[in-house]
Amino acid sequence: MKISHGFSESERAQIAALYWEAFGAKLGRVLGPRPHALRFLAAALDPAHALCARAPDGTLLGVAGFKTARGALVMGGRREMRAAYGILGAAWRGGLLALLDSDVDNRRFLIDGIFVAPETRGRGVGSRLIEALAQEARSGGYREIRLEVIDENLRARALYERRGFRAVGRRPLGVLRVVFGFRAATTMVRRLG
Repeated sequence: MKISHGFSESERAQIAALYWEAFGAKLGRVLGPRPHALRFLAAALDPAHALCARAPDGTLLGVAGFKTARGALVMGGRREMRAAYGILGAAWRGGLLALLDSDVDNRRFLIDGIFVAPETRGRGVGSRLIEALAQEARSGGYREIRLEVIDENLRARALYERRGFRAVGRRPLGVLRVVFGFRAATTMVRRLG
């Protein structure tokens, strides 16, 4: 398996579908229905904030996104929102998404999502992507990497703990749990040695 920066324009739809497969349950009430979400995601993905795992034949196995002061893996703005949802749909969706995530922690390298093709889960793709993110963070001078995992995603949390992450906080969603379908997110941090 090879990990590389970015992705080609021809991979946008595939990456959007993988993202939706991984995060659609969490974001479905806001970004759905699926066809609109896929249109938005394909337009909003930023290859400058992606690391991609590929098989030797070039098959995409998984993607890890990260966030910096210059952007994130999913960086759709008003234009992309309006194109996918119309003016009114974009307005309420954009407002709710802003409540969910507007954090840029300049002390820690922020992971903005890891997702793996369903047929390759359990084969070490996620672990390799985490290590590639750790290397990206080290090369940027960071001493820690950080992510958030929803409390209901026990499998992902177990992977992160195996890769050296420790829980440092928990953020309840309060009334937003009705919209997003989960109660809280746990902040996890890994020190880079």
